[in-house]
Amino acid sequence: MRVKRHWFTKFQKDFQNKKVLIMGLGVLGRGVADAKFFAEIGAQVTVTDLKTTKELEASIKKLKNLPIKFILGKHRKDDILNADLILRNAAVPYDSPFLKLARENSVSIKMDESLFAQYAPVKIIGITGTRGKSTVTTLIYQMLKVAKFPVWLAGNIRGKSALPLLKKIQKNDWVVMELSSWQLQGFNKLGISPHISVMTTIYEDHLNRYPSMKAYIEDKKVIFKYQTEKDFLVLNYESPIIRKFSQEAKSKVVWFSKKDFPSDWHLKIKGEHNKLNAAGVIKVGEILDINKKIIKKIVEDFSGLEHRLEKIVVINGVEYINDSTSTTPAAGIAALESFNKPIVLIAGGNSKNLNMLGFAKKIAQKVKKVIFLDGNETDNLLSLIKKFKGGKKIAGRHGDLEEAVLKAKKLAKSGDAILMSPGCTSFGTFTNEFDRGEKFKKIILKLANRN
Repeated sequence: MRVKRHWFTKFQKDFQNKKVLIMGLGVLGRGVADAKFFAEIGAQVTVTDLKTTKELEASIKKLKNLPIKFILGKHRKDDILNADLILRNAAVPYDSPFLKLARENSVSIKMDESLFAQYAPVKIIGITGTRGKSTVTTLIYQMLKVAKFPVWLAGNIRGKSALPLLKKIQKNDWVVMELSSWQLQGFNKLGISPHISVMTTIYEDHLNRYPSMKAYIEDKKVIFKYQTEKDFLVLNYESPIIRKFSQEAKSKVVWFSKKDFPSDWHLKIKGEHNKLNAAGVIKVGEILDINKKIIKKIVEDFSGLEHRLEKIVVINGVEYINDSTSTTPAAGIAALESFNKPIVLIAGGNSKNLNMLGFAKKIAQKVKKVIFLDGNETDNLLSLIKKFKGGKKIAGRHGDLEEAVLKAKKLAKSGDAILMSPGCTSFGTFTNEFDRGEKFKKIILKLANRN
């Protein structure tokens, strides 16, 4: 029997025939799903993006035959001013002059996840943090699924837009959402926080877009800012920054640390940091009264996510590891600490205005050799590694990823690991960190086929 979803009916009524401007189509699939959803409910959809038609070719193809207007390679004032709603992609900065123009002219600006939360009568589990949020989000989702919860996955996950779920969800369903600091800006505007909020880690990040670390942290804090005493806030006790958040929380605070990971449980995924991630998942399981056997199975069977310390293949005794989502020095350090074998590291790229001292020092101390990719952060890393007396470990710099991999292959011996954990962003050379990781894997698999 088909259940009538009043919230979907209301959403359709509110936006049917309205001029909806999708600002930032992107290449990760969420913008595509949102554009399709609005077109299908009868909105007048325009998509605008600074990327060109060629750059967005794959995304545009998925919207073929839908009544959608595309304005690409630029944003136009008229499109902003004529819109009834601007759906802002998280990649569009809050201080964009076009968004400023919209605010000055009282044009409504919303974001996918928070607009969904405004309309959907479901309980949301939100996960944020600088590192670990994708792993924790995926594990929580899998845990609820195995425990027979009616559950959906959305948020900062490739291709997982929230708004299209309005057609599918039931009133008592759960939605697990990974939430970036930018997506939380949308929640802040609507005064919404999830029912269960998880904070994994806080490190320096995105300081190429934020004026200060304080501003970045303020956006992260939105995940619990509007919670009530009926809600739960799951916090990483090992982070001094996160520990302070408990003083501002109105909700019930639940702590986790590596000590909460049972000593007789065993992870397939590498790294001490993943024991911390698993501990956060365990605490959510306890809040929801999920059987410990289910939690244990989910945590122990988890083999990791693509582009996160992902083992690709072993060639002639050399392990090839793709850690392309390492876009911060903290991520690079965590990757290096996950191995007890000689490492030939591929690192470098573009800057987020982060402090690279710790990463450079760890490279100088830990790796066998390091090969650099071009980027505006690479000069700084090279200089710092030399400062920490690691100059002899530097084995070159390449603008071409395949050249870097082939150089690493020459330097590695049986028993070594070739690890791509850049600690920097990929923009300029690659579309994003996923594109970088996929290209790395293709190169490695090509090498494997030759052997």
